[in-house]
Amino acid sequence: MARTCSVCGKHASVGNNVSHANNKTRRRWQPNLQRVRANLNGTVKRILACTRCIRSGKIVKVASAGSTASRAA
Repeated sequence: MARTCSVCGKHASVGNNVSHANNKTRRRWQPNLQRVRANLNGTVKRILACTRCIRSGKIVKVASAGSTASRAA
């Protein structure tokens, strides 16, 4: 599974670490992906979504079964 956001397609970007001596080594910036249960077309699926999509409301989160049972008690 590629580390990309299921909603917006955000993926890792690449660049250089640059030291004080101007030495350059390759590095990657990873997106902040979270595994969430989302309601997609009426079905509940577990997807990888970036925090920007979660925060902006682009996905509809689904409450887990364990959390509703503990609130009823």
